[in-house]
Amino acid sequence: MTLGDPADLGNYAEFKLSITQALGDQLAEHLADLTRAPLTQENLDKLPSLKGVYQLYRHDELVYIGKADQSLPQRLTRHLNKLRGRENTDIEHITFTALSVDEDFNAVTPEELLIKKHQGAGDAPWNENGFGINDPGQNRDTTFFAPDHFDHLYPARLDWVIDGLPVGNVDLKTLLHIGKTNLPYTFRYAHYRDKNKVKFYADFEVTLETSAMTADEFFHLVSAQLPSPWQIMVLPGYVVMYPKDLRSESARKYYIEGESFAPDDLP
Repeated sequence: MTLGDPADLGNYAEFKLSITQALGDQLAEHLADLTRAPLTQENLDKLPSLKGVYQLYRHDELVYIGKADQSLPQRLTRHLNKLRGRENTDIEHITFTALSVDEDFNAVTPEELLIKKHQGAGDAPWNENGFGINDPGQNRDTTFFAPDHFDHLYPARLDWVIDGLPVGNVDLKTLLHIGKTNLPYTFRYAHYRDKNKVKFYADFEVTLETSAMTADEFFHLVSAQLPSPWQIMVLPGYVVMYPKDLRSESARKYYIEGESFAPDDLP
């Protein structure tokens, strides 16, 4: 008698043990049992400073899965500040759940398990479109941002109000530092650190008549202090300033010698 395919036998079956799938299912179940909370500083301050995983929701849609290697409230606060500084999204519509995880996996992380599970169902779109990226670095300033990239969908707000400006005379070095610290997105500018150039920005003095101004007003003011070829270029999710001709297919706006220009209107 010749046996056929073992899979056809009633007393035999094939089974593939997937530990990672089981772990991913458990994590997802625990997070699903939690009540979503608005992404506010008050709610984040209540979280323990532990490592773990979290999920962000926009309205009722799961949009992002992340992990905190050290502190859940610290990591989520960074997302709160980022989202507050973006157009086309209302922070009041963003909620979160978080789970502290005492894990010791060498090959896979809880975050990866959750992403794999949820993206199979079409959830967590922000995990693939650039939401979690910080400053991409100068070598990517000319990168084209696809229409579905997070920064393209939710560009940096130029109406963001910068508070705490010193009324009166202030050097440009101090002003740039205040702006960089208070903007909820990256503002990267040329640094002069050697002894011969460290006083470059300090040589430019500005007189401020108000302690607050929008990012748009701030970039107008700063660009007016610096001669050509200095330019400020607004990209979808961040802003750069360098002493050179700046060009990018994804640029939204330029500031040159106190004037602003649309990309197609550059002089």
